[in-house]
Amino acid sequence: MEERCAKRLIQLGIRTNNAHQRGQAVRFGVEVIEMSNLPAPERLKLSRPIYISFDVDVLDPAFAPGISHREPGGMSVREAISHLYAISGKIVGADLVEFNPKQDVAGLLQRSAASC
Repeated sequence: MEERCAKRLIQLGIRTNNAHQRGQAVRFGVEVIEMSNLPAPERLKLSRPIYISFDVDVLDPAFAPGISHREPGGMSVREAISHLYAISGKIVGADLVEFNPKQDVAGLLQRSAASC
């Protein structure tokens, strides 16, 4: 957003934001949809080309132990997949971030991420 490489950024499933993060969101016009405001599939009806950066920290650690920043109250894998399928625009690229294989008990997150 700082380099104006994207016209719009939506962060979905946010559970914790500090003052600096909230300020940055306001500064760059980031649309933040907190966990308390989910589900929100209607917010994912987009028409422009879409790049998805899937931060697996959005998942509840009960479903995804292979994350570095474990915080309860996240999405289930089913909720995440449901929101991904709600995206209506043309997906032109994607990445998956914050996966920590050292924390991934029995490869649970690895298999879940492959489903998304």
